[in-house]
Amino acid sequence: MADSEVAATGCERLARLVAPPAEPVDASGDWAAVQDRIGGRLPADYRRLVETYGWGEFCDYLYLRTPFGTSRHNGIERQMADLNSPAPTAPPAATAPPARERELHPRPSHPASGAGPAELLIWGTTMDADRLCWLTGGAPDEWPVVVWSSEGRHETHHLGAADFLAGWVGGHVGSHLLADMEPDLAPWFNTFRPRTHRCLRLSAGPRVAAECLRVLRDALAPTVDRGSWYSEDGELGQDHFATVDTDWHLTYDADRPHRIRIAFPPEDGERVRQRLFAAVALMGCEVLQVTTAAGTPLAAWHAPTDDDRSA
Repeated sequence: MADSEVAATGCERLARLVAPPAEPVDASGDWAAVQDRIGGRLPADYRRLVETYGWGEFCDYLYLRTPFGTSRHNGIERQMADLNSPAPTAPPAATAPPARERELHPRPSHPASGAGPAELLIWGTTMDADRLCWLTGGAPDEWPVVVWSSEGRHETHHLGAADFLAGWVGGHVGSHLLADMEPDLAPWFNTFRPRTHRCLRLSAGPRVAAECLRVLRDALAPTVDRGSWYSEDGELGQDHFATVDTDWHLTYDADRPHRIRIAFPPEDGERVRQRLFAAVALMGCEVLQVTTAAGTPLAAWHAPTDDDRSA
C-alpha cells in the first residue's frame, strides 16, 4: 500500500471527528532534512497529521508536536532530547522473545538507521507531562504508539499516531495512563498561537453562579462547551467554554469572589474588553480587579506583561 493510502486512513478518520484548522501552525518544512537527522523515514500518517493540524492540542489535553518552526517546544532535536529521562526499569533477566521484550521495556532514544533495536521517538505530549512516542524498529508505518507517563510507567498501543488520536477522541482507545475525554463533549483542536491572558475578579451580584454563567455565555454567543467541574456541594467549580467565531477561550470560576479568565489573540484586545465588561454589567456585577493569568494585578487592561505568551 502506498504511503498516501496508509496515511489517509487514520488522518481522514480523525478529521471526521475533529475539524482541522484553516491555517495550521508549524505544519511544513524540510522533511528530508528531518529524516536525515534521525537516520530514517518517519511514519506517513505523522507527516499527514502535521500537515493537516500543525502544532496544537486536542481537547486541551493531547499536544501534537511538529519538527518545524521556532518554538522551543518543537523541532526534531526537542523530540529526541525529551527522552533523556530514565526509562522504566527492566527485570534482571529477559524471559520474553526479543520483539516482545522491546515492547515491554523500550529504550528512551532516537531511531538509528536500518533495522536496529527498537527505541523511542516522541511525537506528542500531554498536559500532565506524559509523552506519546513511537516504538521504532521495522517499517515506520507499523511503529506502535507508546504512552510514557510522567511517573515512568508505559503502555503500548498497536496503532499509528493518527489512529491512536482518532481512537482517543472518539472514546475507542482505553488507557490506564491517560485521562479520558469528558462525556458528552464534542472533541476539538486548538492551534497554538500567541494569546493574551486576563483574569477579571468580580463583585458579588444579585444572581447565583449558574445564572451568571448563562448571562455571560449569552453575551458572547455563539459558544461551545470545553468541560467543567464542580465540588460535591456545588459551591465551587469551573466552566470552560470557547467562542465559535473569535477563538476566545474562557473559564468562569464560581469561587468567591467569582472570576472570568480569558485567553484571546492580542489583536482582539479592545473588542474583548468591551464585550466582556458589557457582559459583566449584564450579570449585575462590577470588575474589581484585572490581573494576568498568574494573578499579577494590572493597572490597565492593555498593559503588556511577561505572562502573555503562546498557548
